[in-house]
Amino acid sequence: MTRYFIFAILCLFAGYGLVKARPLIAGPKLFIESPANNTPFPNGMVTVSGKAERTALLTLNGRVMLREENGNFSSTLTLPRGGSILTFVADDRFGKRVTAIRSVFVPF
Repeated sequence: MTRYFIFAILCLFAGYGLVKARPLIAGPKLFIESPANNTPFPNGMVTVSGKAERTALLTLNGRVMLREENGNFSSTLTLPRGGSILTFVADDRFGKRVTAIRSVFVPF
């Protein structure tokens, strides 16, 4: 009887540990709110915003983006005329990576 009780307690601890470790195992999440893909911006000013969860490093086209404590980020870019590709990369501290790509267009 005691063995079953100890086994049940160990199973509960293992289950609790897995539930708490799930976000670490899942890796980073990246939500891009703006800009939408294939959006034209006549004046060349593009506001990028979104949220990065469980992220150690967030970059936009290779440059580090600053985030708020809750993971929200926002920045305004001035883009040249023509098409541009915005590449967002979120890395966690364990080396997992998530990438999001947005294409935008500034008319001539």
